[in-house]
Amino acid sequence: MALFLGIDGGGTGCRAAVADASGRILGEGRAGPANIASDLGGARANILAAATEALTAACGAALVAQMLPTLSAGFGLAGANAAGVVDRLRNGLPFARLRVETDAMAAVKGALQGRDGIVAALGTGSVFARQTGSTIRQIGGWGLVLGDEGSGAWLGRGALRLALRAKEGFVPETPFLRQISDEHGGNEGIIAFSLSARPADFAALVPAILATDDPAMRDLLAQATRDVAAFIARLQTDPTLPVTFIGGLGPTYAERLAGRWTVAPALGSALDGALILAREAA
Repeated sequence: MALFLGIDGGGTGCRAAVADASGRILGEGRAGPANIASDLGGARANILAAATEALTAACGAALVAQMLPTLSAGFGLAGANAAGVVDRLRNGLPFARLRVETDAMAAVKGALQGRDGIVAALGTGSVFARQTGSTIRQIGGWGLVLGDEGSGAWLGRGALRLALRAKEGFVPETPFLRQISDEHGGNEGIIAFSLSARPADFAALVPAILATDDPAMRDLLAQATRDVAAFIARLQTDPTLPVTFIGGLGPTYAERLAGRWTVAPALGSALDGALILAREAA
């Protein structure tokens, strides 16, 4: 029986699904972050862990070693647009056939299922893409150092940057900025945190940012919303395309941008898109 493995991997974690030729899900698995640009070794280990869990659920533990090398696999991974990392990822992976694309590609294929539209994927990172016919155009998705505007990591980093600026008198020190500064041990603690923090570590501040009515965070969210709107506008066509917001922060921006464009629900997940990639690799 032909089996297909899909992996949806990002800065917070990765999900795996094993399906048969009809698309029926037989097993699923989860593991840690799978951004192949920021931590290739860790991503590979987490991909294999999630795949093993999914295949165990599908076939039983006794058949995992036998079945892994027979799989057609499709991966939608954060960091897949960094030069050379996909080739390095392939080393040490046992699958019979493998197609690796960005997480945006998998998100578009899963969310739109062939329909024309724009996908705004906003989680730990951010990426935007337009599908028209068989053509997909991606923008953004450059990672936290160079981009990821509007993402959870961008918001968390922005809050900490404002906390530092407030201590130096460049912006008002609001109660929220004072609180996160104290929680991190002041300026020195924030700096120490930043030296080893991963995008997911910055994004851990998002629940508090969304829950507060602090003016500094209102301004930060307003800037993030303008950035997200600019990316979507860049991808728009005439006539305008519907926009599908996905990811943990997708509903937040869909609400903040309500009325700007037609919002369409996702028809499937990025994991569904990864399984489409797996079938295309077969």
